[in-house]
Amino acid sequence: MQYNFLSATILLLLITDPLGNIPIFINALRGVAKERRRVVILREVAIAFVILLIFMLAGDRFLRAMNLTDLSLRIGGGIVLFLIALRMIFPHPDGPMGGDSRGGEPLIVPLAIPALAGPSALATVMLLTSQAPGKMLEWIGALSVTMIVCAIVLVLAEKIQQWLGERAVTAFERLMGLVLVAISVEMMLTGIRTFVHQL
Repeated sequence: MQYNFLSATILLLLITDPLGNIPIFINALRGVAKERRRVVILREVAIAFVILLIFMLAGDRFLRAMNLTDLSLRIGGGIVLFLIALRMIFPHPDGPMGGDSRGGEPLIVPLAIPALAGPSALATVMLLTSQAPGKMLEWIGALSVTMIVCAIVLVLAEKIQQWLGERAVTAFERLMGLVLVAISVEMMLTGIRTFVHQL
């Protein structure tokens, strides 16, 4: 499965799931003063962007250092993505990534990691660069667009939830989960097919 800028952007948007993260962000920011919420959201999105960018740029070296192939990453990433997608379709009270009930202003956990830069997102950016390292500018562009969309959606989280209603947000998240299931199965099948051909 070959990706380009558009398909990589859509994939990253499905994985980071800004609409599905709305309830998580609203819940995590409940104890934060209203005037600070936008700053905290932008900071967490920026942290997630930096973490994903590091994995994107250094992921190939990391794989080589650990003696891993893009094949194992493809199958492993597909499995993680499948599990995340299942939790989107069959919601858990704490959301697809689990929850953090501690009060105060959140820093890095649980918003930057794992809500935005979770295991599936990290595996995906590494997979993109290992599949086509020559398209690095496309992948950085796709990640940048994804993070900008996440920032806009999450800054407007409370308004979006009021406009759409919780049911519409939940329905949309389940639909995205269904698409992610198909993508994760395709990733695993491609990895398995490649492995069988190598035998």
